[in-house]
Amino acid sequence: MMGLPPGQGLLVFWVAFFMSLMGSFPIMSLLRAAKSRQTVSQHLEGHAAKQGTPTMGGLIILVGVFVGLPLLTNGPLVWFGPNNNLAVGVLVLLFALIGFIDDFVVPRLMPGKRGLGWKQKIFMQVLAALIPMLMLGLGSQPMMLGLAVFLILFFGNAYNFADGLVGLAGTILVGQIVGILGLGLVRYGHVPHEFGVLVALLGGVLAFLLWNAPRAKVFMGDVGSLPIGAVLGAIWFVVPESFRDGRLPSDLAPRLNSLSWVVAVSVWSIPMICELVPVPLQVFSVKVFKKKLFPFTPIHHAFEEIKLKTGETEESESYIDRVKTSPRWAHWPETRIVFTFAIFQLLCSILAITVAYFSVSK
Repeated sequence: MMGLPPGQGLLVFWVAFFMSLMGSFPIMSLLRAAKSRQTVSQHLEGHAAKQGTPTMGGLIILVGVFVGLPLLTNGPLVWFGPNNNLAVGVLVLLFALIGFIDDFVVPRLMPGKRGLGWKQKIFMQVLAALIPMLMLGLGSQPMMLGLAVFLILFFGNAYNFADGLVGLAGTILVGQIVGILGLGLVRYGHVPHEFGVLVALLGGVLAFLLWNAPRAKVFMGDVGSLPIGAVLGAIWFVVPESFRDGRLPSDLAPRLNSLSWVVAVSVWSIPMICELVPVPLQVFSVKVFKKKLFPFTPIHHAFEEIKLKTGETEESESYIDRVKTSPRWAHWPETRIVFTFAIFQLLCSILAITVAYFSVSK
């Protein structure tokens, strides 16, 4: 397995960054002209000011990804290069299409709806995950195929939930990429060539964050968060030696035993677990027990400061009730939540690398 040459990695990063940056200007104009606007949930206090902000800003990131992918070739420059890059490209396109339907098509064709229903969305995501994984040769390994689809859907939706506060998804992604590249370096002795798509993703998201910093001029939207999350789930399966001989990935990593690898990746995943898992638990608890387990989900909203509604005062019974039922550690401004979650992800990534490093067979 070849490693990613440092020079090629740097080239991919800078090309992706500048292409995303230059492409951001016409994309912003297009989004404004198409009136692609954010519809804020009425349940989110203090978010009314964001109503109407352009969404689908994830297109800015995707420009860098699709320009960077062709550069990740071992031979002549061809679009998408090796088959694994082609599969990643198909994965990104299919999940971006689902995001576009959710962000733009459904709200336009069905006024009053914010997007796709969850059953429709999951069904489409399963198909979008299966196709590229079959392209990678997992069809003959049902257990690995099932695991791959599960992780793609898990991270796709978890990262989608993280796109709920200004700058949150983008800053978390930086820490996630650092973690994956570090884990790849520890496990294989070098950064796998197939992880180069993350370098393109890093360049694209940094360009996007220039527009997404408070006060945000654009939001990522499902068109960006779904394919990015899908890549975070699929990236563990794009290294050919990980599965094509029928063995589990750990069997091909004598430097790192199976349990240590699972623990390291699980530690890296903690912020995404915190984003996704409370949501179905909350739904189940409300439907079955008529009681909330959490003040709000996704979990980052539970930290938000309690805002006064129209006509309320700090002495109003409704306001006091909301304050009483919120955790003591809540009432943070949005920027503090974003910084805390971004640092938390970076710490989890470094901790995961540490676990992997000290578990390496000497």
